[in-house]
Amino acid sequence: MSYGEAKRSMKGTATAKYYEEHLKESADWRKEYKAKKGIVKAEEMPWEDSPQGRIKHVVNEKMNTRECALDIYQQVLPPGGSSGKHRHLAEEVFFVLEGKGYDLHWDLKFDCTDAYVWDWEAEPKKFEWEAGDFVYIPPYSMHQHFNADPKSPARFVTASSRIIKALGLDWIEQVEPAPDYKATK
Repeated sequence: MSYGEAKRSMKGTATAKYYEEHLKESADWRKEYKAKKGIVKAEEMPWEDSPQGRIKHVVNEKMNTRECALDIYQQVLPPGGSSGKHRHLAEEVFFVLEGKGYDLHWDLKFDCTDAYVWDWEAEPKKFEWEAGDFVYIPPYSMHQHFNADPKSPARFVTASSRIIKALGLDWIEQVEPAPDYKATK
């Protein structure tokens, strides 16, 4: 055992009340948590025409719900339509409720031999899906959804973790907007 290290680690006169403050903050948070929504009715879920496309937020951190880890939305792709193309650090999953289509995924190419190199595959991988399918999108893969049916909409529920954002890595990029998106000022 090194007594020199122990002696050095005991030096200093700075003080704090971090633990005590944390106990109070946690008690306050628990009171606020009890007041949040545990059930969100369909009519309370807001629609958004976004750069990613037409989505209905099921759970979002701005909706004052008890859910603390996930953002979940329903997306509707018009007949023959597509979503925007985007990428984000958190992995994403979706469950297809109705319709059929496919995803294009441009996976990340990463290397750190001499320097960090981040790039995306030039050619996407294609994944076909239909009602009842579950689709996984790896972290930071650029991806886009396509409805293969020219007559009927496709609908799916998407979930992603907001833990990455809480860790300070709030990285999401809209590479291309959905074809029907009209930006508002």
